Amino acid sequence: MNLAELTKMYDFNGRTVVVTGGTGVLGQAMVRAIVGCGANVALVARNREKAEPQVAALEGPGRAVVFTADVLDAGSLKEAAQEVLKEFGRVDALLNGAGGNHPGATTNPQQKFFDLPEEALRFVFDLNMLGTIIPSQVFGRQMAEQGEGVILNVSSMSAVRPLTRVLGYSAAKAGVNSFTQWLAVHLATEYSPSIRVNAIAPGFFLTEQNRFLLTDKETGSLTQRGQSIIAHTPMGRFGEPEDLLGTLLWLLSPASGFVTGVVVPVDGGFSAFGGV
Repeated sequence: MNLAELTKMYDFNGRTVVVTGGTGVLGQAMVRAIVGCGANVALVARNREKAEPQVAALEGPGRAVVFTADVLDAGSLKEAAQEVLKEFGRVDALLNGAGGNHPGATTNPQQKFFDLPEEALRFVFDLNMLGTIIPSQVFGRQMAEQGEGVILNVSSMSAVRPLTRVLGYSAAKAGVNSFTQWLAVHLATEYSPSIRVNAIAPGFFLTEQNRFLLTDKETGSLTQRGQSIIAHTPMGRFGEPEDLLGTLLWLLSPASGFVTGVVVPVDGGFSAFGGV
């Protein structure tokens, strides 16, 4: 393989990538990268008002269109899938970025494990697990009919090493890891070996969800939890959204054509560090 062939692997012109959870801090960076490499992005979002300004600010050569749907509502996703096909003609990849936590599914001095409400735990499980499975059903069907495609899930360090307090989130993301492996085998053996399923497991990035758990809102200094995380991250810093992009583009591209069923940590070494 020569350099020109290798470079062409990262040319996404003419490809369509469906993205859920693309309006968050990490999701926005990933959408910018995919559009910047020439792909068409079908940004699936519940809140069109939040997504539209993001799309308007994107710089090509690819383009993005917002499609309104809820990752927990198969009916709305099926309608969006038909609209995506009308707009772009096909679906080449799905990035399952939707997910998150809920304060009620997190332990703290005032909220013991024994008192975590079922509703909060169910919310977190549904959002992270079903919010990954249902879009994979809807858009994965298109890939099965085509005989090719890529599904890329977003996991977490919490799945690899369950973090204190975030019981619901850790358990749900561990489920995403298991589902990633299961679906990789299922689609390759039952439909086509040209359908790949992988996941990215980000380490610690400052997002809307955790910024003020890791840094003090008033001073910007690290909280005790933030200090502990940095102390256990060999590279000694939080991740920047751009740190995800190399792995993202590799797993979406033909450059990873023989890679399926893996969960790739992008964590500054956190998962490799034993603490001593």
